[in-house]
Amino acid sequence: MKQIALDIGLPTGPTLANFCAGPNEAALRHMELWVGAKSGAGAELPTRSPVPTYFWGAPGSGKSHLLKAAREALREQGARVGWLDAGVLEPAEFSESWAAVVLDDVHLYTAQQQHMAFNWFVNAQTHQRPVLAAGEYAPIDLKLRDDLRTRLGWGHVFNLQPLSEPERRAVLRKAADARGVFLSDEVMDFMLTRFSRDLGSLMELLELMDGYALQTQRAITVPLIKSMMDNH
Repeated sequence: MKQIALDIGLPTGPTLANFCAGPNEAALRHMELWVGAKSGAGAELPTRSPVPTYFWGAPGSGKSHLLKAAREALREQGARVGWLDAGVLEPAEFSESWAAVVLDDVHLYTAQQQHMAFNWFVNAQTHQRPVLAAGEYAPIDLKLRDDLRTRLGWGHVFNLQPLSEPERRAVLRKAADARGVFLSDEVMDFMLTRFSRDLGSLMELLELMDGYALQTQRAITVPLIKSMMDNH
């Protein structure tokens, strides 16, 4: 069967609370300490080490989830964050008002993005701001300018592993239960064999299925999913 690749993200904002760690427990614990327990207006911001953190691993292993969760946590604490990913074509200049610098999908950076990422990195170090970054490859294997690549690798480095199929099934089941949706084993098998298997895509698919089922007043079945894809 030909797999259908859905290039779609999580339906709701990623948080550390909804990150299913699986084999990546150490990375999650690191980020929980990094973010700090206190949040909300008027809360005291935790003092973060300026030592950078870099996550690497295959697509769907949770790298971007952790970075976006950290960005959201800082925003809830009233802090501003410098964010750069491969889709930001004209990065802003570094701002001293930023509490942290976050660099996602560094393996895809253009020469201009690499130049700005290095500039942000140097400024972050100068102003004692932490850097969070993520890419598909280990620092030594990144096809980036040497000065940026070496900086990405000198701090905390975590190799993230994708969830196993039983773990993905458990996460989907839990998310479906939270929506009041029943996923039969047949539906779960269909989702995992016909669609992109990374968790972000599967969670988005669940949201689409739930919405379509409500719209058509039908239960979630394999025929319903096929009908949804025909009409999507």
